[in-house]
Amino acid sequence: MKSPYIIILFIALIAASCQPTNKEVSYEKFVKRGEAQGSYYAITYYDSLNRDFGLQIDSLLRAFDQSCSNYQPESIISKVNRNEEVQLDSLFIGNFIMAQEVAKETHGDFDITVRPLVEHWGFGMEHRDDISALGVDSILEFIGYQKVKFENGKIIKDDPRIMIDYNAIAQGYSVDVMADFLKSKGIKYFLVDIGGELYANSTKQGGAPWKVGIEQPKDGEKYGESLSAILSIKNYGLATSGNYRKFYIKDGVKYAHTIDPHTGYPVQHSLLSATVIAPSAALADAYATAFMVMGVAKAKLILAVHSELQVYLIYSDENGDFKTFVSPGMNEMLEKNSIQ
Repeated sequence: MKSPYIIILFIALIAASCQPTNKEVSYEKFVKRGEAQGSYYAITYYDSLNRDFGLQIDSLLRAFDQSCSNYQPESIISKVNRNEEVQLDSLFIGNFIMAQEVAKETHGDFDITVRPLVEHWGFGMEHRDDISALGVDSILEFIGYQKVKFENGKIIKDDPRIMIDYNAIAQGYSVDVMADFLKSKGIKYFLVDIGGELYANSTKQGGAPWKVGIEQPKDGEKYGESLSAILSIKNYGLATSGNYRKFYIKDGVKYAHTIDPHTGYPVQHSLLSATVIAPSAALADAYATAFMVMGVAKAKLILAVHSELQVYLIYSDENGDFKTFVSPGMNEMLEKNSIQ
């Protein structure tokens, strides 16, 4: 004879299996803000488990600074630049490997050894040097991505004066670190923004797209004050590089912060800003800088062999008027009638 308890349990299981299973999952929206890498971060995510990752986010960003920030005197990169013995971590190594790959693909237009030139031209932490052609030429002797390597867990320099600068890739890389963290927690809907470099995963909860504005390059305006276009993106990294904010004027000459590693001088061409969409924010960050070095014509040649990249380039014509070049994939992401 079967136990009455087993029969009751069996009936209960049948009843449970007949209940509707399409109950809508409830998501809580979180927006975490703070400071990182000398700028801001704003991370938006939706979580059905109502988890607050604020402490973990701050901890990860601090660890990133202690690895890759030139502005932290005891960071790994600072010790490497001082030629001190230091244990490299995965963050430092990851930045180095990706940076060297982009440098090779761009024929050295992207180059992490430009740090001494950045300092020389007054865009680093040190005081601005007296600029001279002789000084630039002497620094160029130890500039070049081919002169530094990662071997057997160490950085090998051809010249001890070589210094590494991750500023043109690290912010994007830190965005990817945050994105990987959220994915590891099962978060599907999120937008990570660190200093304007970002990664948009899926959509907002509910299906609305993530929207990002592209600034119109105008001196003296606040961030977001004048937009050139609005993009709807998902599952991509995005970064923008431009010379219209970071510059100084000396003896009537405007010096842009983007340094050409081949000449040693700030770039002098018509490209004002480069917005790049790529599979990762780090790639977008690096290529945005590379495009600012090479200009519009060479950027188009790179795009012809890198279909994973999409761009929105803003440049000035011979009359000083704004012009744009928008790649086909980027054009599909533009909101209609968003260009001003």
